[in-house]
Amino acid sequence: MKKLFSKIVDVKPEEIRALWLGFVFFFVVLAGYYVIRPVRDNIGATQFENLWWMFTVVLVAMIFANALFSAIVSRMSRRRFIPIAYRFFILNLVIFFGLMQYMPPGKQPWVDGCFFVWVSVFNLFATAVFWGFMTDLFTTEQGKRLFGFIAVGGSLGGIFGPIITASLVHQVSTGVLLLICAGMLEIAAQSVRFFPAEFRRDDPRSGENASAEKPIGGKFWDGVTHICKSPYLFGLFLFIFLYTFTSTWTYFQQAELTKTGFADKAARTAFFAKLDLSVNTLTLFLQIFVTGRLMKFLGVTVTLLFMPVLSLFGFAAMGFAPVLPVLAAFQIARRASTFAFMRPAREVLFTVLRREDKYKAKSFIDTFGYRCGDQFGVSYSGLKALGLSLSAISYIAVPVVAGWCALGIWLGRKQRALAESQSST
Repeated sequence: MKKLFSKIVDVKPEEIRALWLGFVFFFVVLAGYYVIRPVRDNIGATQFENLWWMFTVVLVAMIFANALFSAIVSRMSRRRFIPIAYRFFILNLVIFFGLMQYMPPGKQPWVDGCFFVWVSVFNLFATAVFWGFMTDLFTTEQGKRLFGFIAVGGSLGGIFGPIITASLVHQVSTGVLLLICAGMLEIAAQSVRFFPAEFRRDDPRSGENASAEKPIGGKFWDGVTHICKSPYLFGLFLFIFLYTFTSTWTYFQQAELTKTGFADKAARTAFFAKLDLSVNTLTLFLQIFVTGRLMKFLGVTVTLLFMPVLSLFGFAAMGFAPVLPVLAAFQIARRASTFAFMRPAREVLFTVLRREDKYKAKSFIDTFGYRCGDQFGVSYSGLKALGLSLSAISYIAVPVVAGWCALGIWLGRKQRALAESQSST
């Protein structure tokens, strides 16, 4: 077993405890999210005409959530603010459980809309907090070796979550799924305390080893100002913006095609759960057998660009044949390569940042930048209103993705230069 494990991940003895804790941490975070994701996707499909305003509310909510998170980060150590963040999400889930159980039927659409907005904020912060912790804990060199395996934990959670939903959706109420998610988030909150205190950056040049468990300090708006001043941080912001912009277009395509393809609400929810299951099964296979080798032998840039290049072909295919089977194949391939290749490579890009930027600027990029792309992605509805077909919009996305690929090349080269500069000083 040790020999087999050594072929999957290149881990040193002193890293094993933190590696497995990160694995379990990511497993429960994504398992919890994927239990409730099909519920959100079903709301998006049934309220397709309201998606534009729901994404607008999400963007506004993200601004306030980022300000609150940055204020907490400035005053607390990471071992305190990470559990607080997850327990706040748990409290929200309990509140939604009560609303879904006891709200009169006439008010239920409002509850559904609020839940759609909440999940769209929650899923980004839940993963952003986790990866902020990981990029703070591990160095660039460790990230290249270990992030792919840690991501496997998330993929297993992404498989486990949809299985729970697909198995229970016809037997229990939606509120029960929310409580299952809450239980998993409590495990995530508890796991933070078990990370070894001595496992931290031990770089005397950075001065971070002595302050790893102290409050980060600074102002809550520092993340935004640092992004405006740094071309590298702004490039990271733009990269996630373009990713979510194109993802929102595919989400609208998915909502449009599934609304006409399925008449039954439970069947549509089950389809979304099976789609998630397929994505995470493929992701798991790629992470175990491909990601580490791709990152090690071809580097961060190639790994980062795999999904954008695949998206070029995917949008072209949707332009040629805008049907549900093609969309399902595109979504599975795009999302699997995102989690298996682009996400671990993108997290390595953050390992060269200061600790303050890893929590404040990174959180802003991973949440507000993400939802800002969503908001601009609502332009899909405007293009439809102008009379453009799903096929025509897919062709329009192709040059946008080409520019996204060029940005990825620049970021990969810049990260390598920053890493070499840090290692030589």
